[in-house]
Amino acid sequence: METASRIETARLVIRPFTIHDAAFVLELVNDPAWLEHIGDRGVRTVADARSYLSKGPLDSYARNGFGFNLVELKSTGEPIGGCGLIKRETLTDVDLGFAFLPQFRGMGYAEEAARATLKYAREILGFDRVVAVVSQANTRSIALLQKLGFTYEKSLHLTPDDPEEISLFVSQR
Repeated sequence: METASRIETARLVIRPFTIHDAAFVLELVNDPAWLEHIGDRGVRTVADARSYLSKGPLDSYARNGFGFNLVELKSTGEPIGGCGLIKRETLTDVDLGFAFLPQFRGMGYAEEAARATLKYAREILGFDRVVAVVSQANTRSIALLQKLGFTYEKSLHLTPDDPEEISLFVSQR
């Protein structure tokens, strides 16, 4: 199995999270846009963030060889967001996910990270089909997915008890 890898672009380094990234994760998952469009993960302390990392990205790297990754500026090493591939139990295909802190939105970083991650999914991991799930109210993410070549496939509930219907977008080779 391919292990989680580091990806570099012109301006970014996309690398696996480590437990030492907990303080950044605490900030990211409590950003108002994350809470509105992705959901409240109940992460309130650095210890909660460590647990979130252990049960989420770190577990995914061990089980799948990939997961949600940290995105940092190549020039300074400053963490600015996350982008990666998520294997959800409720979806057949691997899911592209991304989230960035407010001060780093609108600068093309999400597109740069998502393009590199999609290329990695296809060329290294061999996925022909990659999906993305997005809140129907998240117009910025929908626009980015469309710019990346994703097309709307259907609306769905991620879990049977999930009250919000979300949109499933698909990118196929």
